[in-house]
Amino acid sequence: MNFIEITELWKWQYFDIGFALFAKPNQNPPMQLQLDDVALFARIADLGTLSAAARERDVPVSQVTRSLARLEAACGVRLLHRTTHGLSLTDEGDTFLAYGRRLLDTAAELDSELTGKISGPSGWVRISVSPLLAERIIAPSLCGLYQRYPQLHIDINASDRLADMARDGIDIAIRTGTPRNDTLVARLMGSHGRTLYASPAYLAAKGTPRHPDDLQHHRLIANSASPALNRWPLEDRGGAHTLQVGGHTRTDNTALLMSLVVHGVGISRLHDLMALPLVREGRLIPLLQTHFISPPVPIYAVMLQERHRLPKIRACIDYWAQWISEMAQPAAQASPIIPA
Repeated sequence: MNFIEITELWKWQYFDIGFALFAKPNQNPPMQLQLDDVALFARIADLGTLSAAARERDVPVSQVTRSLARLEAACGVRLLHRTTHGLSLTDEGDTFLAYGRRLLDTAAELDSELTGKISGPSGWVRISVSPLLAERIIAPSLCGLYQRYPQLHIDINASDRLADMARDGIDIAIRTGTPRNDTLVARLMGSHGRTLYASPAYLAAKGTPRHPDDLQHHRLIANSASPALNRWPLEDRGGAHTLQVGGHTRTDNTALLMSLVVHGVGISRLHDLMALPLVREGRLIPLLQTHFISPPVPIYAVMLQERHRLPKIRACIDYWAQWISEMAQPAAQASPIIPA
């Protein structure tokens, strides 16, 4: 018996035991269910409609309906209330979903552990990340990741919107700042600071600010999605305070904000980790570093509690943590020349 056969055997043994509690006293043997039906039911619960689950799988709605009917017949209970207003879980459906998720996660973890001993971490990993982090960290790192783990596949959801990890099927959300959700597992991957930057073309046209007071004569770029990022921490002889930036130009997209700075639209406060490669290329220049405070901002990998132990998840996070560390190492050595 090979590893794959062992995996399947364990899956079904665990599956029968796990759902024996749903069997009625006179039922023997315990109900037999298909893992794929349970997985589909979990997605129906996450997405809220049969049609959404069908679109995600690219199958007819009738196929999803048959899968749900098989589950309800096997359990002998109704799992969903179906009305003209949508779907909702019955009490039995809520219980089924909780146990079903545990079974799916255990089966996935077992499968990953056993098959990983043969070919290493494998399968799809869906990540949620801001467009800027996706462009500056994920994109340049993927060739190396695939070279180390050729059986991995990465599905990138690049958006500044915070994803609903369960509903959107996200395995890893890469986020800056401190996570506020205690139901998620967060692993620190690194950190970065923020500094004021401008392009050489902008400074050649508008001059280089030598003091924070000079900024009132310059075009500043603000973040319309995160007002907190428009409060630039400032330190001078009078102590620490904040420069509130209204902005000559605003955007709700961090990647576009950096692009605006690179194209000479104005000055903004950017992630050092992402700006550093452009500084080396001579496309960005840091400004007023002795005046503006740059406290480190943590970068976290956030996961659902039941998925953070999967080998494919651990492999990705370990690799990206190392990548971020190597990117940040030369930061202190960079000493760009500021034009007069």
